[in-house]
Amino acid sequence: MDELEQELAEKIKEIKPVDQKAIEIAKKRWDSIAHPLHSLGLLEDAIVAIAGIQKTPQVVLNKKCVAAFCADNGVVAQGVTQSGQEVTAIVTENFCSGQTSVCAMARAAGADVIPVDIGVARDVSGKGLRIHKIAYGTQDITKGPAMTREQAADAILYGMQLVKDLKEEGYRLIATGEMGIGNTTTSSAILSVLLDRPVVEMTGRGAGLSSEGLKRKVSAIETAIQINQPDPQDALDVLHKVGGLDIAGLVGVFLGGARENIPIVIDGVISAAAAMTAKKLCPSAADYWIAAHVSKEPAGKIVLDALEKRPMLTCDMCLGEGTGAVAAFPILDIANAVYSEMSTFSDIEMEAYQPLV
Repeated sequence: MDELEQELAEKIKEIKPVDQKAIEIAKKRWDSIAHPLHSLGLLEDAIVAIAGIQKTPQVVLNKKCVAAFCADNGVVAQGVTQSGQEVTAIVTENFCSGQTSVCAMARAAGADVIPVDIGVARDVSGKGLRIHKIAYGTQDITKGPAMTREQAADAILYGMQLVKDLKEEGYRLIATGEMGIGNTTTSSAILSVLLDRPVVEMTGRGAGLSSEGLKRKVSAIETAIQINQPDPQDALDVLHKVGGLDIAGLVGVFLGGARENIPIVIDGVISAAAAMTAKKLCPSAADYWIAAHVSKEPAGKIVLDALEKRPMLTCDMCLGEGTGAVAAFPILDIANAVYSEMSTFSDIEMEAYQPLV
């Protein structure tokens, strides 16, 4: 085990369970509010979960962001995408200028977009861009591993550090976003291995592939798994062999949320592939995550079921960027408004806690 992997293992050991006492108090508060019991359904469940995550029933969601990890994937050489690799860099810089779908949605939701260059194939720049470029894109997974095991660990550690930094900047709710042409291919490869499901069952058209393109995509993933022989019992092995740097960074965000008591909102299938990888590395970390929506991609429901997560939204979305996760932000704000502002219960137990500030 190299130095970075050892550091990762040590940080994972620092992850503690969610606070069951805060969860119990939050449930009591909901039950004391003048409304039919559990009539807000998953909205109530989400706030209760966040109470346990923040380790206080005084839930605070007043500063939110989406962390969008951007990286290129060498597998695009196999014709698995509709768009060219150059699009990754263009969209990354558009994140910085506020000209993407998730930027517009984040403005409406009162959230910030935090773009990260963790592996874009060319140098990019822009306002607010955070740079931790591990490589100029990954290798072609049909020829060998996407990255080294050390690079995968590096990306995860950076994602964990980013959550710590964002917490220090006052963020209390983080959505997971990404941009990387070819990353529905890598996410399908990861999920096929980790969930032991047929590649064809876990693979969709991504950003509008033709039927012929879909066949090439399935074939490329099958070839990658055959050549690399990733070990499903070793999540880091799977990630470095058939994954992507954007997904690896998001694995770190999911683990970092658990380490820093910050709720992390799962976006679509790419984000969920990162969550599944993180769960394999640290099963208890999954209690710190909330599912925003179920992706239109074929693996969307399958992976959420494997994560034991119920999505708040079913909108047939598959855009990426973190759009589905950000779409859940207003719902969480609304739920927390009811939870926090209704005054029909005793505040005695609440007074023993302070909000995470």
